[in-house]
Amino acid sequence: MKNPSKKRFPGKNNKDYKKKSDFGYSSKNKNSSNKNERFFNNSAKNKNSENLKNDKNITFSSFRERQTILKSSSEFPNKHPNMHQEFVNKRNFDDWIWGKHSVFEALSSERAINRIWCTSDIFSSDKFYILLKEHKSKGVLIEEVSWNRLSQLTYGASHQGVALQLACSKTISLEKLIEFSKHNCVNPIILALDGITDPHNVGAIIRSAEAFDCKGIIIPQRRSAGLTGTVAKVAAGALEHLKVSRVVNLNRALEELKKNGFLIVGLSGDGQLSISNFREKAPLVVIVGSEEKGISLLTQKKCDFIINIPLKGKTSSLNASVAAAISLFYLTS
Repeated sequence: MKNPSKKRFPGKNNKDYKKKSDFGYSSKNKNSSNKNERFFNNSAKNKNSENLKNDKNITFSSFRERQTILKSSSEFPNKHPNMHQEFVNKRNFDDWIWGKHSVFEALSSERAINRIWCTSDIFSSDKFYILLKEHKSKGVLIEEVSWNRLSQLTYGASHQGVALQLACSKTISLEKLIEFSKHNCVNPIILALDGITDPHNVGAIIRSAEAFDCKGIIIPQRRSAGLTGTVAKVAAGALEHLKVSRVVNLNRALEELKKNGFLIVGLSGDGQLSISNFREKAPLVVIVGSEEKGISLLTQKKCDFIINIPLKGKTSSLNASVAAAISLFYLTS
């Protein structure tokens, strides 16, 4: 008598069949009946709810596994070495430095720095703490981040808890900017940016400011684009001939400028005074705000005048860099 356990039943004990059927492949058994073939074809086309219910544990478990694999590969591409290198190549790290020794040497030197990212562990080092405090007072933006966040910014590089981005030009203190502007002109004009985060706009404003003989530009530490490579490229060389001061707090800087005889003029579409009727010839600080929000309410309170550029068309506002160029043309005429 034959052992019944050795009898092969397609779809039950055939491991090859079961494994392949989970992924939608047909059985290797060439003798399967047409009835079974029609059954599998119809169930695949019509997605019969009863059959899906019976195979719930197998079908949906394998589906979840495949979804997890696809999700993990799309969310964490840097796990694959080739894809990691591709992401690094797409991002320009020419102006980045990371690693404790490299960053310490950059901080100790006279190199211009735009921004610093570090973990909380770095502050426990006395030599780093003193240097970071010194650079923050100069207007360098220092951001404390987690180790994982820093790894994301550097795409998995060995950063040792600290990284920085170099600036394309050195900055000077506000005191030196005031001294320089008054020494070189009777009624100097200084531009101040409030909330302009687009580097293309900042670069275009710097180009216009230098073209109309502004004596300097003030950029706040936060809510503003730094002196990155994009800014230098759009400025088209003007950054090399214009003094830039990066301040920790814009409103405190405006108060200091007022003490030194500067009038604070804000550009706003809601201004009651047309720029064509503005006749003041004292040293001026012209504030340019972002396109969306304009000048902040707190900064507007620091202004001595709020002027507007009259528009005749249906366009309700101008690009920030265009508004800066037009205002400088009127004020320097």
